[in-house]
Amino acid sequence: MMNGHEKSDSAIVAVNPTNNTGGPVAESGEPRAGTKGNADEQSTRRAQDRESVSQALERVRNAARQRKKERFTSLYHHITPELLRMSFFALRRGAAAGADGVRWQDYEADLDNNIKALHERVHRGTYRAQPSRRRFIPKPDGRLRPLAIAAIEDKIVQRATVAVLNGIYEEDFLGFSYGFRPERGQHDALDALMVGLNDRKVNYILDADIQAFFDAVDQNWLVRFLNHRIGDQRIIRLIQKWLKAGILDDGVVTVSEKGTGQGSVASPLLANIYLHYVFDLWAARWRRQKAKGDMIIIRYADDIVVGFQYENDARRFQTEMRERLQEFALSLHPEKTRLIEFGRFAAAQRGKVGLGKPATFNFLGFTFICSKSRRGKFLVKRRTRRDRMQARLREIKEELRRRLHQPIPEQGKWLRQVVTGFFNYHAVPDNGAALAVFRHHVTGLWRRSLRRRSQKDTMTWGRMKKLADDWLPKPLIRHPRPSERFAVKHPR
Repeated sequence: MMNGHEKSDSAIVAVNPTNNTGGPVAESGEPRAGTKGNADEQSTRRAQDRESVSQALERVRNAARQRKKERFTSLYHHITPELLRMSFFALRRGAAAGADGVRWQDYEADLDNNIKALHERVHRGTYRAQPSRRRFIPKPDGRLRPLAIAAIEDKIVQRATVAVLNGIYEEDFLGFSYGFRPERGQHDALDALMVGLNDRKVNYILDADIQAFFDAVDQNWLVRFLNHRIGDQRIIRLIQKWLKAGILDDGVVTVSEKGTGQGSVASPLLANIYLHYVFDLWAARWRRQKAKGDMIIIRYADDIVVGFQYENDARRFQTEMRERLQEFALSLHPEKTRLIEFGRFAAAQRGKVGLGKPATFNFLGFTFICSKSRRGKFLVKRRTRRDRMQARLREIKEELRRRLHQPIPEQGKWLRQVVTGFFNYHAVPDNGAALAVFRHHVTGLWRRSLRRRSQKDTMTWGRMKKLADDWLPKPLIRHPRPSERFAVKHPR
């Protein structure tokens, strides 16, 4: 195995055939002399870090592209002080602290020494992962989603390791996998689904939901999957340290052999690796070998939508998918997994047997609806999910109560940011009505809040409309047609 100090490209990774087992810029407050010079020096240094790190990681990716079946036995030396420093600056400044209570600003106060000490501990093998702090955030349906908040040094090392592994797995992951991948986002998955529904012979939709996926991942299977491509056992042991660190909840640390710690930096990549071997490769093979008709697959993390031309294909796939997942400690949610008629012929087929309109399904915040254009042509429309909009409006209502006595310009600036953020995601073609409804309700909540500030109610709808026009953006479509953007990103 080659060490990491040789300069030739061949020293970047050593590969074996796969086995069968598968210093701060300045303190805040009063400025001091030399701050500008220090800032320029920091900027230059970070640019140099990015260049050296990107070159090294690009060589890893090239090796992965050329050697699809081999294991990487020398990766650990890529976790350099430069990569650790870059990983630190990629973290959110305002993120909650982990179990150690150290925040981003605390760590930055002596960054160079902290990074140096961390790098030495990682490479000496004395680095120890700390338990993640448990935190719950509300879901749109009213339930609570558990998150694992890691200590800041664990976040740094995880992000650096993920950067190295991404170079390998981005060459392995399949095209229909969109969740938590570089240069891929939710709208890419939505575009792919819309193009598939409109261009392929889809008559049935399997809307699949894996029950408690991030908590159910079998860690032993995960390590076996990692060993298919990662032969550097130091990387494997590093990942196992995070998996075995446990969760701190009310002063008690619990360790489980299941789960990836939803909310941690490494969790999305580990989840994608798990589903790549459990679902993606199997589904792609099923489509090639068993499907009798057209079939589309879209996966965003554990949210899966599969379209079929024939009902028999759909039912066989659902049965075999359930059996496949059970082999790897996963299960389909019995209430959220549905097989429905959906597509250009769904309305006619249901009409023949006296049934109503085709059912709808939800994916990534939108409800998908079978519809027709003015000329009678089949059309798939997307509407913002009603429960998601209502949940957002409830949050705005609560925040307006806290901001009750703020000046109107401050409230207006905040609401402008909120509405703009909502529009940036939801302003897709054919969703203009939902945008207008959202803006109308926000205006109404703002008016109600302003009326509470005084017993003399002078805030008429006419005045409120003018105030809303001054501060709130108009409900305009901001995204191109899915087929247009898809064609640019995926030229055939």
